[in-house]
Amino acid sequence: MIIIGITGTLGSGKGTIVDYLVNKKGFGHYSVRAFLIKEIESRGLPVNRDTMTSVANDLRAKNSPSYVTDKLYEQAIKDKKNCIIESIRTPGEIDSLKKKGNFYLFAVDANPSKRFERIKLRKSETDNISFDTFVANEKREMTSTDPNKQNLQKCREMANFVFINDGSIKDLHFQTEKVLNKIGNLRHEVSPYGKLET
Repeated sequence: MIIIGITGTLGSGKGTIVDYLVNKKGFGHYSVRAFLIKEIESRGLPVNRDTMTSVANDLRAKNSPSYVTDKLYEQAIKDKKNCIIESIRTPGEIDSLKKKGNFYLFAVDANPSKRFERIKLRKSETDNISFDTFVANEKREMTSTDPNKQNLQKCREMANFVFINDGSIKDLHFQTEKVLNKIGNLRHEVSPYGKLET
């Protein structure tokens, strides 16, 4: 069983890679976002990026930095097939998943203006924001010394594979396929954990 975690900036193309792995490669998909929305709704709170961040931080602080992804991993184990866990946002989540074996972290990024255009097009409940808010949200999530809060910069540094998604969907699919081939080769190595740029 291969476990892929995916991290990255807002609108970078994480969902496009997830769709490719699910629809073309038969991976199971376990979403931090979906998990949090369910929790937010159970608390009677509005679903937006602020509540998503605060509820995620609260769950981690009350349980552990890897609480949400550990719960998703438990679900994945029951399905007994290759899986992708979306979206990894703290180093603690990565450390926990690493210990489970056969884990690879993908980090995705793209030009900020291009990413903002993408989130406006997808029109989800958490994406109805201005460019200034978009930039402020990202800055807030980029670094933190609190292990229970988002630290996308550190997550990217810990990634096995980094995708720069400034091109077409076809280009991103090509990068993904190339990485899957590398993973196939890496599984025969002594250690699967080491940074590889695509």
